[in-house]
Amino acid sequence: MNLKPGDVFTWQRTFTEEETSQFAHLSGDMGRHHMVHDEQGRLMVHGLFTASIGTKIGGDLNYVAREMNFEFIRPVFTGDTITCELTITEVTPMDRYKKIAMKTVYRNQHGKEVLIGTSKGIIKDEARSS
Repeated sequence: MNLKPGDVFTWQRTFTEEETSQFAHLSGDMGRHHMVHDEQGRLMVHGLFTASIGTKIGGDLNYVAREMNFEFIRPVFTGDTITCELTITEVTPMDRYKKIAMKTVYRNQHGKEVLIGTSKGIIKDEARSS
């Protein structure tokens, strides 16, 4: 894939109560705010579970992260649909890989930012890695 700065990728998902409970058990993070329903009958989704939307895009690109930074702006609840918009900000060709930098913006179904982040990593050159 010939990536260049300015390339944009998106992915979205709606978080369910079952998945949020499964993530709590897998991660061991069973903080009360993730396990007890709020006054509207929702569970708060884990921040790292929300951030995992971007890892789907990274996987599609065969991206290996070396650094990830997140700022959690507002909570996400079960039933929310979150869209991650990932923008490539830098591509630096190296000997057998490319250094990649990106930024991400996660928005809920109301268009409000819930999470922003940056990441740096690599993508191996497939033609040279065989």
